[in-house]
Amino acid sequence: MLKFGEFVSKHRVLILVIGILLLIPSAIGYLNTRVNYDILSYLPKGINTMVGQDILKDEFGQGGFSFVMVEGMSEKQIKDTADKISEVEHVSDVVCYESLTDLNIPKEVLPQKIYDFFNKDDTTLMAVFFDDTTSADGTLAAIDKMRDITNEQCFISGMSAITADMKHLSDSESIIYAVIAVILTSIVLVITMDSFLIPVFFMLSIGLAIVWNLGTNFVMGEISFLTQALALVLQLGVTMDYSIFLWHSYKEQQQTYSDKKEAMAHAIAATITSVVSSSFTTVAGFLAMCFMSFTLGLDLGIVMAKGVVCGVISCVTVLPSMILIFDKAIEKTSHRDFLPAFRHTSLFIVKNAGVFITMAVVVLVPALYGYNHYDVYYKLDSTLPKSLESVIANTKLAEDFNMNSTHILLVDSEMNSKQAKKMLNEIESVDGVKFAMGFDSLVGSAIPEEIIPDDIKDILKGDEWQLMLIGSEYEVASDAVNEQVAQLNDIVEKYDEDSMLIGEAPATKDLIEITNHDFKVVSILSIAAIFIIIALTFRSVSLPIILVSVIELAIMINLGISYYTNTSLPFIASVVIGTIQLGATVDYAILMTTRYRTERSAGKDKKTSIGIAVSTSIKSVFTSALGFFAATVGVAFYSEIGMISSLCVLLSRGALISMAVVLTVLPSMFMVFDKVICKTSAGFLPKENTEERHHRLHFAH
Repeated sequence: MLKFGEFVSKHRVLILVIGILLLIPSAIGYLNTRVNYDILSYLPKGINTMVGQDILKDEFGQGGFSFVMVEGMSEKQIKDTADKISEVEHVSDVVCYESLTDLNIPKEVLPQKIYDFFNKDDTTLMAVFFDDTTSADGTLAAIDKMRDITNEQCFISGMSAITADMKHLSDSESIIYAVIAVILTSIVLVITMDSFLIPVFFMLSIGLAIVWNLGTNFVMGEISFLTQALALVLQLGVTMDYSIFLWHSYKEQQQTYSDKKEAMAHAIAATITSVVSSSFTTVAGFLAMCFMSFTLGLDLGIVMAKGVVCGVISCVTVLPSMILIFDKAIEKTSHRDFLPAFRHTSLFIVKNAGVFITMAVVVLVPALYGYNHYDVYYKLDSTLPKSLESVIANTKLAEDFNMNSTHILLVDSEMNSKQAKKMLNEIESVDGVKFAMGFDSLVGSAIPEEIIPDDIKDILKGDEWQLMLIGSEYEVASDAVNEQVAQLNDIVEKYDEDSMLIGEAPATKDLIEITNHDFKVVSILSIAAIFIIIALTFRSVSLPIILVSVIELAIMINLGISYYTNTSLPFIASVVIGTIQLGATVDYAILMTTRYRTERSAGKDKKTSIGIAVSTSIKSVFTSALGFFAATVGVAFYSEIGMISSLCVLLSRGALISMAVVLTVLPSMFMVFDKVICKTSAGFLPKENTEERHHRLHFAH
């Protein structure tokens, strides 16, 4: 590793130039990486709700759909508006009461429930179908165009409209996330480091790594908006430790080597050895998410694991190059250490180990209860700003037409009219169902099938499947709608065992069931992976249990607080916090444990060893945790997207809780279990003592 360090020190200008030049392909890759704003699209492709969407698109040429409400318009104005919308690119069909009655079907012979479906007081409803999926670029562009050509009397609802607003909101906020995170993190670094200028180079080197990471997402084709929003702040918060370690190592090596290039070479060698092993736990936490069948985990896991690797590479190449090139400027901006020495703090912690262990046990009970009982939401638009056009439209749809969700039913196209009508009547009898309509709702004694125009028939009937709409007064992701979906599936399977109920509510029901299983698997995998890494690192049986337990306590406290503050969290919170807080902050525990082992192996008693471990680690842990907090807390307060805001609140709070627990509970655990640790771990006893012990055992036998 020393040769690599010498190479970097010697070719520092070339390395910096290459690092900057890599921004060009990275920027191109970033600009050509599609962002997916539809969380439900990450469900497994083989389940009925996803298969049904493909059938809807392939056979009917329809993907997403929206209900458009027009208020206070005459029949002619409604018809004109429908015609305008139908001409928008990617709009496949528009169906409204006026369009039906304009197609040689007299109003008088249409069933009353058809009129009631489309009309309520002075508001008229029209169903707009798109030729691509809910969150496809074409569909979102069509929503924007529809808004442009309609007036304020039109309200466009549905998942596609929500997704379009989410896209605009996310795009407008992303740059602000970066600015806030960089400013707040820089303030922390100025306070905790010994130079006013070094934070600038930290931010630049990490910034390069972030752009490299985002640019290489091009090979994935697309990434989730959630991944894109979190990748920047998480990569900044997680990999900043590596830069801090390099700087401290460089300053330490300067006391031994007068030549700064030689000092940096040794600092790089030391950093690689330490940082690579440290990053394993973080990468393991992220990669555990890749085993989810809900592939948002794979998306977030790969991008963040890749970000850690990019951060390590930049830390041992670009950052040392910058430091050497701008060494004089950095020296001129040096300042005294603003942080205290924390000498009395470490003595206090060691002296009161019993108190902190007792506090941990006392806190564990309510933390565990809160951890298992906090409220979770799956309806992604429930935390969006109420002023968004789509939220206003969905609220109006619920208030005026008593519709909170709409299901699409696909059944056999050959199902006879009598059976279809019987099934629809049975569906309408289910609690919460406001209407159930299909092709056979139009057909009757007064309207024979032959006079139904082909373009209307094509919307509702295909070669193999026919489409039916079911309106529900229950909200997506509610217990009531999930029970309703289960009842509907039972009914339609009696008439057609191959039928498929699709839409936002059925897909969200699948999401709940799938992620409940996924999150348990990921939690076990992440804990197991980090457990093994710690066991191999310290060659210990007891330390993995102690270190993982300490961080898991911090995670339980973090998520448990949400229960006691009556805060509803996004469904993905447990897996994101469970893997990221564990993988990123277990490094604090590893740092302290390493120093504890060093002092113990040097022959010092447990109290002295643990005291030194705390006093030498406290600044690094404090700086790291405060940096992670700064990188996420600003986004938490700024973002109007509830999911991003909630996750950043948890991440920022989790960093501080992990810091507090590691600095108080972990050394207390060392004090209590010192004998067990020494007996079950390698390198905790002086070598001569170990040799003497073996010698005694030999003669005893």
